Amino acid sequence: MPEKKADVFDLDGIRSLVELMKENNVSEIDLEQDGRRLKLTRGSVAPAVVAVPASAPVVPSTPVVATETQAAPAEPKADDSAFIKTINSPMVGTFYASPSPDKPPFVSVGDVVSPEKTVCIIEAMKVFNDVQAEISGKIVEILVKNGEAVEYGKPLFKVDSRG
Repeated sequence: MPEKKADVFDLDGIRSLVELMKENNVSEIDLEQDGRRLKLTRGSVAPAVVAVPASAPVVPSTPVVATETQAAPAEPKADDSAFIKTINSPMVGTFYASPSPDKPPFVSVGDVVSPEKTVCIIEAMKVFNDVQAEISGKIVEILVKNGEAVEYGKPLFKVDSRG
């Protein structure tokens, strides 16, 4: 009988890794499996879990300082809800709407995005990570404020997939 390969990307696998880190006083684990990457870090800064495709580079960007800019949300019609998708945070960190305080935001309400369009930056552990839309459509609402802390999976933007 072939041996089943353990999947460290399921919740139980991640919990097991966190427990092993605690028991053995390990501060960082960086794993790759089937083209996916998992990096766990613990220490004086809040623990961060980052799961990204191994092919996606995590490149530090220009440091960003929080500024208060957010467009008013455009309310989608009730019958349009089937076309509304969300862009969610791929990691724990701090949300930044623009590449630097003196630059305009990556996207605003009403902008049309494509899957490869950068929509924001999430800073995690002093690394600034570009977040791509990963879907096509029109931004109808920005759900977080600049400088706000976000959790993994937190909705950041509402997008009308009809464009």
